[in-house]
Amino acid sequence: MKPDFLKLLENKTLLADGAMGTMLNAHGVKLENCFDELNLSNPAVVAEIHREYIEAGAQIILTNTFSANRFKLAQFGLQNQLVEINQAGAEIARKAADGATETVYVAGDIGPLGVRLAPFGRVQIEAARAAFAEQVRALAAGGVDLILIETIADLYEANAAVQAARENCDLPVIVSVTFTRDGSTILGDSPEKAARLLAKSGAHIIGVNCSSGPSQLLRILELMKAAAPQMKFWVKPNAGWPEQVNGRIMYPADPEYFGDYALSFRQIGANIVGGCCGTTPAHIAAMHRALANAPALKPSIKITDSLQEVSVSDLETEPPTQLAQKLAAGKFVIAAEMDPPRGLSTHKLLAGASLLAEAGADVIDVADSPMARMRMSAWAVCEIVQQKAHIESTLHFPTRGRNLLRVQGDLLAAHALGIRNVFVVMGDPTSIGDYPEAADNFDIVPSGLIKLIKQGFNAGVDHSGMSIGQPTNFFVGSALNLIPADFMTEAKNMRRKVKAGTDFFLTQPIFDPEKARSFLEFYTREFGLLGKPVLVGIMPLFSTRHVNFLHHEVPGIDIPLAIRNRMEQAGENGAREGIAISTELIKAIKPWAQGVYIMPQFNRYDIIAEMIDAIRGIED
Repeated sequence: MKPDFLKLLENKTLLADGAMGTMLNAHGVKLENCFDELNLSNPAVVAEIHREYIEAGAQIILTNTFSANRFKLAQFGLQNQLVEINQAGAEIARKAADGATETVYVAGDIGPLGVRLAPFGRVQIEAARAAFAEQVRALAAGGVDLILIETIADLYEANAAVQAARENCDLPVIVSVTFTRDGSTILGDSPEKAARLLAKSGAHIIGVNCSSGPSQLLRILELMKAAAPQMKFWVKPNAGWPEQVNGRIMYPADPEYFGDYALSFRQIGANIVGGCCGTTPAHIAAMHRALANAPALKPSIKITDSLQEVSVSDLETEPPTQLAQKLAAGKFVIAAEMDPPRGLSTHKLLAGASLLAEAGADVIDVADSPMARMRMSAWAVCEIVQQKAHIESTLHFPTRGRNLLRVQGDLLAAHALGIRNVFVVMGDPTSIGDYPEAADNFDIVPSGLIKLIKQGFNAGVDHSGMSIGQPTNFFVGSALNLIPADFMTEAKNMRRKVKAGTDFFLTQPIFDPEKARSFLEFYTREFGLLGKPVLVGIMPLFSTRHVNFLHHEVPGIDIPLAIRNRMEQAGENGAREGIAISTELIKAIKPWAQGVYIMPQFNRYDIIAEMIDAIRGIED
């Protein structure tokens, strides 16, 4: 007689099997086929995979019924064979388990329904519960030892499935959720919230599966364990994040890596470990060896205490932005500014962005309503540039014209679009733009917004201290005038931004590098070493008329007489002389700046590409 499953978990970590779909595909079954139907048409291949996992050391095997619910089977016209498919899947696994030399438990595998549930979809909770109940009854009739509800992204659906299981059988019930790469469910729920709600659902064991690789799931398991320490836990990670190689889906994590993590999961408090997508009997065998040779468990670290010592960056699942990584590595960074189009067409925008990316720019800065003129949303342009030109972007984020509600909503929208670099600035007053009568109010100044992002959103809370779930990971820049009229006033403003948490500075265009450096030296004398990267503004001059406009009409820009004379003497060759002047400026600032922020005039991105070539030549 088998030991009681739940009692066995009190002093032992059990090993579950790995992926069924991965193995079926490896045995020649096409991905577009209905895997569950193989229980009827090709039971031998399903039984063979069960045996391979048992021989690898699995103590729990999952039935081949992950998608055998009425909604998913209907896609293949098989909904009327639901009971037959589920019972056959249970019987195949039961026979394989009974033929093993050691005790092996059979888990009746139930995946998500594949439809949206109310209140986020049309399928009502009662209909979902009835669909789950059909599977539960069929699997129980087929002889499974427990019910597994896995890879659930919707907590409403998880609760409906657990209720159906508890109402239609007296078997132990496991419920396992999956998370996105940012550590929240697809509906935005945190691991802590998921653990608390699942603990109340009536499940005997809760946990996490699929998602990404072992590293991410270890962090999620820690958070879930801290939120529901009284529960038993299950964890089955993917073999890393899938990649497409030569038309095939590949998973990077090898078996030895899984063996190491089996011990980490056990130490954290997982009662059942195994593998999900991309894992094979080799992964399970490595985990089996690691667990079999593991020393006695050391006293567990108190999770809540240990998490207090972990910084937010340690809990993030995404790496720093490419811009952040390049600046941290000491690379001389080239940022190029682009304005959003005034209409719907993005063809010229994409052509320019692609040219800059090919030329070697590191990041595209997208201005938001420059000169207070109506243009396409900067968020949309950033997303288009990143997705279609394949270069990272920085979103200019003015505080002017946004109240505190809109500021925070816009930040969440930017993060959801994959925009992680933001440049916080006051913004141009509407009085100078297309709609001078438009509202020009704001609730927060740039230094306050930097603090809100870095000390609020990046810590997982909004301005009022309420949780936003998973912390954001914005890399935040702020504005700097290197040639101010009043050095002390600008230095104090700069200091406030540093204290608020700014990560880097973008400056206004400079034409006097020595005076710009003298301001940074002044700041160091007054407040100490800056310790933040400075990307110096470079604006290629185009003609004498352009020079005179900038010098006389644009606040904060002072062009020395020597440069004005050079441009006047250049005449029709003004654009060429402007490139030469910009190149000389870059040579002068390179010893003390961490990069340049190039602002092209008149959409002359070809000039910027030529300048990038010159900069790379200077580096060589």
